[in-house]
Amino acid sequence: MAEKKILIFDTTLRDGEQVPGCKLNANEKINLALRLEDLGVDIIEAGFPISSPGDFFAVQEISKVVKNAVICGLSRAVKKDIEVAAEALAKAKRKRIHTGIGTSDYHIKSKFNSTREEILQRAVQCVKWARNFTDDVEFYAEDAGRTDNEYLAKVIEAVIAAGATTVNIPDTTGYCLPVQYGEKIAFLVNNVPNIDKAVISCHCHDDLGMSTANSIAGIMNGAGQIECTINGLGERAGNTSLEEVVMIIRQHHQLGFYTNVNPRQLNPVSRLVSETMRMPVQPNKAIVGSNAFSHSSGIHQDGFLKDARTYEIIDPVNVGADASKIVLTARSGRSALAHRFHNLGYQYTRDDIDVLYPMFLDIADIKKEVMEEDLKELAIKYSKEVLVS
Repeated sequence: MAEKKILIFDTTLRDGEQVPGCKLNANEKINLALRLEDLGVDIIEAGFPISSPGDFFAVQEISKVVKNAVICGLSRAVKKDIEVAAEALAKAKRKRIHTGIGTSDYHIKSKFNSTREEILQRAVQCVKWARNFTDDVEFYAEDAGRTDNEYLAKVIEAVIAAGATTVNIPDTTGYCLPVQYGEKIAFLVNNVPNIDKAVISCHCHDDLGMSTANSIAGIMNGAGQIECTINGLGERAGNTSLEEVVMIIRQHHQLGFYTNVNPRQLNPVSRLVSETMRMPVQPNKAIVGSNAFSHSSGIHQDGFLKDARTYEIIDPVNVGADASKIVLTARSGRSALAHRFHNLGYQYTRDDIDVLYPMFLDIADIKKEVMEEDLKELAIKYSKEVLVS
């Protein structure tokens, strides 16, 4: 059976930029948009044009320079929002308007002081407005994760009939368990008569740490697009990490999916986004964290040195990362010590290492990590002791 392509919708420049302290200027946005296009993402959500003159300008300029990826502008279910988004996207070679409204009772009653019937009408209307400007319209059902499935299916059927070509099913609050989110997507596949006329999209947040798992559950149950950000940046606890879903799809061939993202650019783009948005990547972050390919436990180091596949399922070269690291700590064993000495040019025998190892542990118990300088000093000390003896 042929593999199914999963569209990668990157919202680093919109949802990712909503992180406090991560505001970008127009030039930074343009530069990142071009790198995202080179990375191979299918859709770039460039911003929320009506939110500010600066955002409008950035979306407008990105639309002029990006040639292959679809450029998307966000809007609320408000006619003026949609008109402004269309204006900002006017020069885009391929453009999409992303519009929608909250569909959970929390949003309908508390946020909009409205009814399900009125929200359904507004959903249909915003899609019709957007279709006046482009054939590529995405509708988001905000807080779909907590929306009643029967009502959600009714809304999705109506907006597809009105012209939506992509239907976004956001787990806006990161509430769903993967099984729940997967079942929600499956429910739509099986209960929306015209669902074959649109692509189902997953937009999952990480409030409970399940955004990636939910997104994968979504595509396993029929979704064809994942909305994500570099380094998982986004509102509150963040969004689905682009690098995680791309590598899960790549590693698990049995799922039957693929993306157009070039994995060898993942770490370079991650570093660029981190530097540009002034947001450090946590060291233990999957795929792009500084410790993602580091080994410090003696048991792990020994296994890794015998066969890297014992403790690494990804070759760091394949994701553009630095080579795997053997980090020396008090938990490290003799094989790791011998390996690091060998890398420095010291050809020690097993007997040499047996003598050096207790000396190494004395240093390691004092320091969090034993560095190259420490090893060189230890080698000098050992040489002197050998000469004396």
